[in-house]
Order: sequence, then structure tokens, then C-alpha cells
Amino acid sequence: MTIVLGAAVALLVLALLVLVHRWLWIRLVRDTTAPGGAIRRTGTALAFALPLLSVAALVAGRAGAPFWLERTVAWPGYMWLAVLMYLSLAMLVAEPVRAVWLRRRSRVTPQASLGAQPHGAPAAEPAPAQGAPATGSGAEPRHAAAGAATSGPGAEPRFREGAGRGTAPQATLAATAEPAALSGQHPAEPTEAIPAEATSAEPAPTTVSRRRFARIVAGTAAAAAAGTVGYGTYGVLRGPRVKRVQVPLAKLPRAAHGFRIAVVSDIHLGPILGRAHTTRIVDTINRTQPDLVAIVGDLVDGSVHDLGPAAEPLRGLRSRHGSYFVTGNHEYFSGAQQWVDHVRELGLTPLENARRELPYFDLAGVNDIAGESEGHGPDFQAALGDRDRARSAVLLAHQPIVIDEAVRYGADLQLSGHTHGGQLWPGEYVAELANPTVAGLERYGDTQLYVSRGAGAWGPPVRVGAPSDITVVELASYQA
Repeated sequence: MTIVLGAAVALLVLALLVLVHRWLWIRLVRDTTAPGGAIRRTGTALAFALPLLSVAALVAGRAGAPFWLERTVAWPGYMWLAVLMYLSLAMLVAEPVRAVWLRRRSRVTPQASLGAQPHGAPAAEPAPAQGAPATGSGAEPRHAAAGAATSGPGAEPRFREGAGRGTAPQATLAATAEPAALSGQHPAEPTEAIPAEATSAEPAPTTVSRRRFARIVAGTAAAAAAGTVGYGTYGVLRGPRVKRVQVPLAKLPRAAHGFRIAVVSDIHLGPILGRAHTTRIVDTINRTQPDLVAIVGDLVDGSVHDLGPAAEPLRGLRSRHGSYFVTGNHEYFSGAQQWVDHVRELGLTPLENARRELPYFDLAGVNDIAGESEGHGPDFQAALGDRDRARSAVLLAHQPIVIDEAVRYGADLQLSGHTHGGQLWPGEYVAELANPTVAGLERYGDTQLYVSRGAGAWGPPVRVGAPSDITVVELASYQA
């Protein structure tokens, strides 16, 4: 049943991806370029290539592709997903503007061209003077000269043929002009006699002006999307900022007042974020001089074989009471047990449904709920069941959704991650549907929950409206 549901969701996402790219191709390529041109061909090729790269970036790791191939497709594939999101939002905002512009254009254009002379129609003949013979436009001098030169015996047939063209009565002229007017052909007379009003009318609206408007809209949307994604990428690559939060605990002894826990989650080492990212995080944590370091899941997106060197700087973490680690859901996509063993080699202490009694409080940790599929899910009884409830308890759990169990077992504070704070606005509103708290500190009964936005990023190395952070949680005693 789970497999069928997963396949249905995958097909739905794929269909949505196709429809969105089709719509963007119409607005950004077809409406802005000339048929058959090089720019249109390039845009059409990108409309096929970019979504394929994005799908490849999403599935390469889980499909067992070589790590070099993951890295090759990750940057363009994931970055396009971020651009696609904000480009689609920008074009959705532009759709009402486009509709209003087209409606106003359809009203103004017919009125502007209502009295215009159709292009190619002959000009009206001026009325002849009383008593003067009707003549064709500009033909009288030529025909008169011809008549004078051919007067005399034997010239009458030629004179009558010329007179029939140039000196016919008004009725005859109208009869001969009517077929030309109906056929849309220009009259045989020189065009300099056509009044200027017949050629100076505004041309009918064409696709060129619409294309120009489409280019303005597309350019504005593309600039907005690129700027947003560029700034969000810079925010991730420069490293997380330090955030400080004070949390009072009722049972914390006075001697523990001011105890500092550096909380870091969702580092997401992978094909994009590597060793340099880990080094920035370690340096930032060490500058805060914490008493304890807590890594609350989603450290990696890949195997120890591929990402072991990227995690190596974790050896440099420094704190008075050590560094601790609990699994996140992405560890179970990458081989959780191998990473539990590896972080132990790096000097961290994994808390697998276990507890440590520190001098002033109990520190407990539970496995992520994704481990249930492997028989290694969270066990709150093992972590918190037989402890001394007179002592404060701080629980490390990757997903905020287990807060109900934390309350049930009497934890005073739960430290979590997982949500990324939404990572890409307006993702926070989606994250709220699945998590009790998306970011920050909230109280549930006698238990407080703090959720970090995380120090890295999953998928696109981009954050918008949810800056990455390392949080220094400072415990406070009511007795101080």
C-alpha cells in the first residue's frame, strides 16, 4: 500500500512538473520569440533539459548513481528547482496584469482605427468642374497631347481609344473604377495623386507589440526570480548565523544557570554542501564557547564512503561536556548505522534511545521516527522512563512531531530541527501543516520545544525567509 501511494504521489508531482514547464514555455518562449528563430529553439531545448536535470538530481542518490554523477547533476538540477519556484510565482502575479492589458488593448484599438482608410483602397475622385470633361487622375495632359498629335485623317480609332481612358463621362469612369476597388488592386494611375490621409492611418495592431509586452513581463519575472535565488544561495554558502535563546527550567539548579548548549541541525552534507560547509559550522560553534554541542539529525545525504571526508572537520568541535548526536530521517536514507559508528569515531557521542546524567540535568536522545521502518524507531521508555524526575531533562529529537511523547515522559525541554523553518518562502506555511512548531520556542504543557531552522539546506542550497542558524540555548534557573 505504501509503495502504491508513493508511486501515485511521484506521478502527480511529475505531471505537475510537466504542466508548469509547458505553461512557462508558452509565456517565456513562445510569446516572446519569433517562430523558427535560434532563441526559440534554445528556449524549447531548455524547457526539456532543465526538468530532466531536476529529476536526475532528486533521484540520483537513492538510485545508487556514482557520487561524481550526483555532483554533476546536483547544481543545475537543484538550482533550477529554486528558480522554477520563484519564476512561477512571479509569472502567476503577472497573469492578472497581462489579462488587464489585453482587455484594454482590445477596447482601444478598434476605436483608434475606426475611421482609417483601408490600406490599398483607391482615393475618391475629385468632382470635375461644371462643363469640363471628367478625366482620370493625372491623365489629362498626357491624353490631350496624344489626341493633338494624332488628329487628322486615319487617327480617329487611336484618339477614341485614348479618349475612352482619359475623357470618359463620370458614369463610365465609376463603372471602370469599381472592379479595381473590389479587387483591392491599386489603380493604374501614378500614386502621387492619392491624398495623404489615405496612407497615414495607424496600422492595425500586430503580434509585435504583444511580443514586446510579453518580453517586458518575462524579463521582469526572470530578474526577480534570479535575484531572489541568488541572495538565498549567498545566505547558505556564507554559513549559518548564531542565534541566542534563553530557556528557563523550573528544576534546573542554580549552579547550572547560564549553561550553554549549541544546537545545530540539518547540516545536510551531500553533493553540494561539503567539507568547507562543515568547517564553517565547526568554527562558528567553537567561537560561541559552548558547554555542550547537540547535533539533532540530518547530518548527511549520502554514504560514509562518499561523505566521510566532508564530515571530518567535526573532530574539531570543542565544548566542556562533549558533543552529542541523534539521527534524523535523512540518516536512514543514507545508512544510519554506518553514520552512528562514524560520528563516534569523530569524537561525538550518539544517543540511540539513551540518556546521559550530566552534573546538573539529564540529557536524553531518541532515534528518528524514520527508523521505525528498520526496527530502530524512537523509544521514549528507554530514554526517559526510569529517570529521577526531580532532575531536569533535556531531550534531543530530530522531528518536533514527537513533542506529545516528550510531554508524556516529563521532558522539560525538547531540542529539534527537521523543518528548516520552511527553507523557501512560502514553505513555512506548508511546514505548519505537518509540524506543531516550525521554528523557535513554544510551550506544550510542562515541556518547552525549541526548533532550529538548521545550518544547511536540502535540495537547492537556497534559503528565502528562513535564514540558517546555529542556536545557543542558554538554560536559566528560577533559583538564580
